[in-house]
Amino acid sequence: MLIDEAAADGRAVFKPFTQMSPDERRQVVTLPPSIAGLTQVKHLVLYGTNLVRLPPQIGAMTSLEVFEPYTSHRLHWYPYELTRCARLRDSTVSTRVLYGNVKFRAPFPQLRPVTTATEANFTRLDPGTWGADAVRTCSVCNGPVDRELRQVWISLRIATDVLPLLVNACSAACVAALTAPPDGYVPTPHLGGPDLVQPTTGA
Repeated sequence: MLIDEAAADGRAVFKPFTQMSPDERRQVVTLPPSIAGLTQVKHLVLYGTNLVRLPPQIGAMTSLEVFEPYTSHRLHWYPYELTRCARLRDSTVSTRVLYGNVKFRAPFPQLRPVTTATEANFTRLDPGTWGADAVRTCSVCNGPVDRELRQVWISLRIATDVLPLLVNACSAACVAALTAPPDGYVPTPHLGGPDLVQPTTGA
C-alpha cells in the first residue's frame, strides 16, 4: 500500500517505516518486489528496521542517490542488483553487522556451488536458505535463471560503503564476469562457509 502510494505520486524521498506502528515495523522482514516501481525515489530511508533481506528488485530503483539502512542490524548482506542503481552516491550502513566487514570479519554463510532446475524450483524457494522466495533473472546479465542457479558472495563498493552482495547467476560465465572486490576483502567471488579464509587486515 505504502509502496503503491509512493509510486503513484512520484515522491523523491521514501521513508515507509515512519508511517507504521512499532508492532507493524517489527513484522516486516523484507520489502515486496513492487519496490521496482519506485523509479522516482532518490532517497530511501530504512532506519532502525527489522529487515533481514532486501529483494533483488531494488535494482530497478534507477533514480536512487541516497540509501540509508542505518541501524537495521539484521541486514547482514545486500542483493547484487544494488549495483544497477548507477546514480547511488551516498550510503549510511551499519557496517559492523555485515558479513566480511573489515573490523570483525563476520563469517559468510555457506552457499551451494550450483543448483540445477531438477534440484530446486527457482520460482518457489525458502528465503531463509536462498535469500529470496524466487530467483527468475540473473543478477549479472539479467537473463532468465531457468536451468541452473549459481550463488556466490562478493564484496563491492556501493556508494560510500563496501557491502557483501549475494549474486544469483545463471552461468559460470556470469560469475567470471564479476568485478574484482577492493583491497582488504576476499579477492574473488566465493561460496562462504567455515573454511573461507578472509584477509586479516582492513582495507
